[in-house]
Amino acid sequence: MFDILGRRALKRILSRGLLLATALASNPVLAQAGAAPAAASVAGVESAWLTVPARPAVTFSPDAVPDRAAVARMLDYVTAAQIADMARRPIPLTTGGALDSMSSNWVAATFYVGAARVARISDDPRALRFLSNVADHYNYAFRGARESRTLLNADDMAIGDLYQELYARRRQQGVLMPLQQRLDHQVPYFNRTTEADDPLIWWWCDALFMAPPVMARMSALTGDPKYLRAMDKEWRRTAERLWVPEEGLFLRDERFADRRSENDRPIYWARGNGWVLAGLARTLEAMPADYEGREFYLDIFRKLAARTAELQQSDGLWRASLLDPEAFPEAETSGSALLVYGLAWGINHGLLDRETMLPHVTRGWAALNDQILPSGLLGAVQKTGDQPVPTAAEDTGPYGTGPYLLAGLEMMGLSQPVATLPVAQPTKDDAETIAATTPTPPPPATVRGEAEQRRRAEEMRATRALAFDPDAAPTRPANIEPLTPPTAAEQRVVAVARFAPDRFDDLLWENDRVAFRMYGPALEKQEPPSGSGIDVWAKRVRYPFMDRQLRFPNYHTDRGEGLDYYDVGRGRGVGGLGIWHDNKLWTSRNFAEHEVLATGGNEARFRVRYAPWPVDVERSVAEERVASLPLGTNFTRFTSTLTSSSQEPLVVAIGISKRPGNAAGPGFVTKDAAAGLLAFWEPPHPQNGSMGLAIRVDPAMVAGFAEDADNYMILLNVTPSQPFTYYSGAAWENGLDFNDRASWEAYARAERLDFAPAR
Repeated sequence: MFDILGRRALKRILSRGLLLATALASNPVLAQAGAAPAAASVAGVESAWLTVPARPAVTFSPDAVPDRAAVARMLDYVTAAQIADMARRPIPLTTGGALDSMSSNWVAATFYVGAARVARISDDPRALRFLSNVADHYNYAFRGARESRTLLNADDMAIGDLYQELYARRRQQGVLMPLQQRLDHQVPYFNRTTEADDPLIWWWCDALFMAPPVMARMSALTGDPKYLRAMDKEWRRTAERLWVPEEGLFLRDERFADRRSENDRPIYWARGNGWVLAGLARTLEAMPADYEGREFYLDIFRKLAARTAELQQSDGLWRASLLDPEAFPEAETSGSALLVYGLAWGINHGLLDRETMLPHVTRGWAALNDQILPSGLLGAVQKTGDQPVPTAAEDTGPYGTGPYLLAGLEMMGLSQPVATLPVAQPTKDDAETIAATTPTPPPPATVRGEAEQRRRAEEMRATRALAFDPDAAPTRPANIEPLTPPTAAEQRVVAVARFAPDRFDDLLWENDRVAFRMYGPALEKQEPPSGSGIDVWAKRVRYPFMDRQLRFPNYHTDRGEGLDYYDVGRGRGVGGLGIWHDNKLWTSRNFAEHEVLATGGNEARFRVRYAPWPVDVERSVAEERVASLPLGTNFTRFTSTLTSSSQEPLVVAIGISKRPGNAAGPGFVTKDAAAGLLAFWEPPHPQNGSMGLAIRVDPAMVAGFAEDADNYMILLNVTPSQPFTYYSGAAWENGLDFNDRASWEAYARAERLDFAPAR
C-alpha cells in the first residue's frame, strides 16, 4: 500500500519539477544541473537538508484513529528535523560511538530504517536523497572489520536495511554486494552446532531488531533461503536464553536473570522488549507465509504484545523499567515508540485483536507526539545503554526518531484493510526517480569556466559511451564454466558404475539420487595418504553426471548439476570400514582389484577386493565387497566378506568422517542401536550447504558405537568368512530430495532394507 502511494507521490513530484532532470545521465556535473540543490557550507551536505518545514499540528486524540494526512505531515516534519540535525554535525572518522551524526552505527541506522519507509510515501524527495548520500558515503559497507567477533556483531548489521531498501528500489548489484558478502561470512556461524551453555552470537535482546530482519529480507531479495534458515537457528538460541515465558518478556541479556531493582523488582527494560517486538514485526514482513518455523515467531509476537500492552501507563507511554515504573517515573519515548509500532503493526496485519489493542496504540501515538520538541526532534529518548536509567525531556537520539516514524506509518494503516504477510518488496523506481535521488560527485575544483565545463561534460559522455556496460549485455557471464549440456542419450535415468583409469583408478557409481566413488591402486601411488574411505558427491540431476563433471580439472566446483565437495580426509568417508581392536581402528589401503558387474540399467553393481592389512601384530584381514545401487534409493548396499589369519570373531567398525574444528560446529550425530542407525548431518559448507549421511546395519549385529579423532563409528560383531550386509546412504541439502536434517533422518530410518547377504 505505502509503496504504491510512494510511487504516485514521486510521479507528482516529477511533474512539478521538484526532482532532478534525467539530463544528469548525459551531463553528470551536478553543480551545473539547474534543479540541483545548492551545496551547503559543509562538504557533501545539501542546503535543502538543513531546512525544516513549518511545524504542523502535533496534537492527536488519544481516543481516535488519527487522520492519515495529519500523520503524514508529522512524519515529513520529524524526518526533516532529524535530517537537518544530523546534517549539521561533522561525521567522526570512527563512527562506532557517534550519537547524533550521519554515522554507520545502529544509532543512526535505526533512523534510516524509519526514514526509508517514510520516503516510500512522501512527496518530499529529500529523505531518499539524504539516505542515498549516506549509503554512498559508506560505500554500502559495514563496521567491524578489525575483529572476528565484530564481523558477527548485530548492531553493525542494522544499516544493512538501508542498503536493501536502496537495492529494492534501484536493483543496482553493487548496492547489495557488501551486505551479501558479510552475511555469507556469518551464515556458517549461525548454522554451528552448539551446547546449552555455549556463548550466543546475539547475546542481547536489542540484536533481534538489528540483524534478523536484515537476514530475512536478504532471503526475500535474493530468493536464497539460507539467510532466513541461519537467522532462525540463532534467533531460537537467543530466545531460549532470554525469553521468560512466565513474565511474557525478554531479559536484556543473561546478566539480568537474577538482578533486582532498588525496589526489589525484576528488571525488564522497555526499550529492550520494544526492540524485540519491532524486530519480530520487521522479520515477519519478509518471512514466507509457508515457512515451517513461522508459528514460533507469531506465538512469541502475540505473547509479547499482549504482555507489554498490559504494562502501558495511564499517560500512554511505557516506563523504562516495565515492572518497576516507580523507579523511573518520567516519560521515555524510545521504548514506547517501538512498542506502539509493534502493536499497531500487529493490528494492521491481523495478528492482534483490533478492539483490544486499538486504545493502546492511539493513546501511545498521542503521548509520543506530546514529546515532540520545538526543534522537531522526538524528546524524552533514553540515552544509549543496556538498562533503564533516568531520562530528561530534552534528551534526543536518532534511534528514537526511527521507531517514531515506523509507528506513524502503522498509524496511517489503521484506517486501511488488514494487510497480508509477507510484505512485498518495493518495486524498482523509474529512471527519472533513480537519477534524481542518486548522489552525483561534484566536478573537480579545477573545472572552472565555460570551456573547462564543456571539456568535462564531453569527458563524462565519452566515459559512458566507451565503457563496457554489463546492464546492456544480453546475459551476465557465468563465474563458473557450466557443464556441456547433456545429450538426449546422456539424460537417460540409469544407474551406472565405471572404473576410471583416467582418474587414477577411481571406481565411480551413481543412480538417479546419489553418487559415490572409491579410490584405486593408481591413486594410492599418486597420493600416499589416500585409503579405503568412501567419497560421496553432491548431485542435483536425475541422470548420470560424474563423468561429465570430471572433464574439468576442478570438479570440486558446482557447474549446475552438482560437485564433489565432500572431504573424506583421513576418515572413513561415508561407509568405509575397518577393524576395531584395542580401542583403535585398523584399515586397509585403496582397493586392489575390481570388477564391474552391472551398469547402464536399473542397477549399478560391482565387486572390489582389498589386500590384507594388519590388525596390530596379532592378525591380518582381507576383504571382498560387493556393492549394489539400484534406482530410487539413496543407499548403496554393501555385502562384505572378511577373511582373517585367525578365526576369532572380529569387531568391525563402519564409519562416517567427522568435521572437527568446523566454524559452524561439528554437526548433528544420531546413534540408534535398536534401529541399527548411525546418521550425521554435517555442518554447512560456506558455499555448498550440508550433507546428510547415514549407515544402516542389521540391529542384531550391533556391538555399540565408538569414535576416534576422524570418525563416528557403529560397531558390528562379525565372524570371519561369513558375509554380512550393510548400507551407506547420503543426501545433499541443495539436491532434489532431502533439504534438511529432519526429512533426511526420517527417510534413513524408514527405508526398507534387506540385510540378507547378496548372492
